Amino acid sequence: MLVLRSRWILPIADRPLLNGWVALDRGRVAAVGRAGAALPFRGDAPLVDLGEMAILPALTNAHTHLELSWLHGRIPRAERFTEWLRAQLGIRRTAPPSAEDVTASIRSAIAQVHATGTGFVGDVSNTLGTVDLLRGSLLKGVVFHELVRFRAADADAVLEQGLKALDGFGPSSRVSLSLAPHAPYSVSPLLFQGIRSAVARLPMVPSTVHLAESVEEVEFLRSGDGPCRELLQDLGAWDPSWKAPNCGPVEYLARMKILGPRLLVVHGTQFTDDDLLRLKQSGAILVTCARSNQYVGAGDPPVGRFYDAGVTVAIGTDSLASNDDLNMFSELAALRRLAPEVRASSLLWSATRGGARALGFDAEAGTIEPGRGTGLIAVDLPPEVVDVEEYLVSGVPADRVHWVDTMLGPHLRYA
Repeated sequence: MLVLRSRWILPIADRPLLNGWVALDRGRVAAVGRAGAALPFRGDAPLVDLGEMAILPALTNAHTHLELSWLHGRIPRAERFTEWLRAQLGIRRTAPPSAEDVTASIRSAIAQVHATGTGFVGDVSNTLGTVDLLRGSLLKGVVFHELVRFRAADADAVLEQGLKALDGFGPSSRVSLSLAPHAPYSVSPLLFQGIRSAVARLPMVPSTVHLAESVEEVEFLRSGDGPCRELLQDLGAWDPSWKAPNCGPVEYLARMKILGPRLLVVHGTQFTDDDLLRLKQSGAILVTCARSNQYVGAGDPPVGRFYDAGVTVAIGTDSLASNDDLNMFSELAALRRLAPEVRASSLLWSATRGGARALGFDAEAGTIEPGRGTGLIAVDLPPEVVDVEEYLVSGVPADRVHWVDTMLGPHLRYA
């Protein structure tokens, strides 16, 4: 057993502990408390004092696309979402990278994710090229095999191919696999239904979908026209048999019985109050990616309304094709700027426990409590910090973030 002490301990499930301590035993948290509290175990356990630091659970990046990391810096910021989407598709079609470049960029992105204090990821992949790299890394998470096809006649074949791709990987306790529909403007109702049925048969993994990301998506579902239809037609992917449902994105999924507690809905810049109420009632988890929304021209997500509605909120960075970095502390700072009225503790909950819950790791991660894992990070604090939670959501540089197990080194034999 080992006792770890620092200026602040953030259990997440409770208020921050000034001059707190956490006891580690055989890879698990044994106890947590503040200075002066009696130790509920033998008093001769080695003590390691980390000084002016804040210790908190590893962060969770609930939505990213690691396989797009090779696009970093190649797509400029856009004023409209479909402009960014066309630019991305254009580069992928006309100037595809080598397999070696893709792999190298994924490895670099994984290293960046881990170095900035993230231990869990929800990675969306069209190729499943990230699975083995993630399983060989220090990260845990879920890889969502994203399926895209708008023609209804192709739904069965696309679903069969997707399931066959998943079968090519064995089980893993670190990184599980699931299926995911891309978005309402790129996936037919039949394929949505097929994915829903397939995921229901998988062993308790979530699914995810990009939803209400842009005004173009809303327009498409309301009228069947606009930039999304034009894009489908230009790509040769339009299905003339499809009829616009004349409703919003959340209502569209509700009609297909897609909403539920195993679904992560990502973005939501266009969610109305009624949409948020329906999401809360369904148990779906909302993943917000503010910096990406701004980059691609989708606008600012209504972050304050997300929290006011009582929806479970997790946080993602999206990909390096639509963001400057994969640092979740930078994402927290963007959310703080957009929603200064939201409590810092709520934002930190979303970046830790909310994300862990979204990906199915709630039983082992997201909080510092007895029985939880010891995937903890420590952040250097300037001596003048009084409100530690506000400091942590104000933007923490990567060089101030450390993994506790790396810092402990030889002391780990006690833990």
